[in-house]
Amino acid sequence: MRKLSVNVLAVAFVYLITLPAHAGNQLATAIAGYDAVSYFSGEPTRGEARFNHFWNGAVCYFSSGENRDKFKADPASFAPQFDGYCAWAASQGYKAPGDPLVYAIEDNKLYLQVHPRAQGLWQEDIPKYVAAGNENWPRIHPY
Repeated sequence: MRKLSVNVLAVAFVYLITLPAHAGNQLATAIAGYDAVSYFSGEPTRGEARFNHFWNGAVCYFSSGENRDKFKADPASFAPQFDGYCAWAASQGYKAPGDPLVYAIEDNKLYLQVHPRAQGLWQEDIPKYVAAGNENWPRIHPY
């Protein structure tokens, strides 16, 4: 019986190592593909893959080459705060995904929220929550 088990395991092992690996896309897409610069000149616009720039561990898409170049020249002026995570959640000490359509521009900075309720809570005292998010961020996002 033991010899049969070893043989079955050996066959299974050979089969598994011959299967192709399916890693898929390993790059993150910033702001779900929205153009960060577009938030500052109207309303959020989806970017196009042909206008891209790799920044801060993610691929950023832009609606035009001009917007891509603006971002490349000064990413800190356009990139969402808290790496695009929800600003309200950051102020509360945890990370939640930011929704690219639930946002605000405050003091020329882009803040995303996870949903409209979080945005409403955040807007009750924006300076307080921005300061709390900035204080919490190194702990909840250490890299």
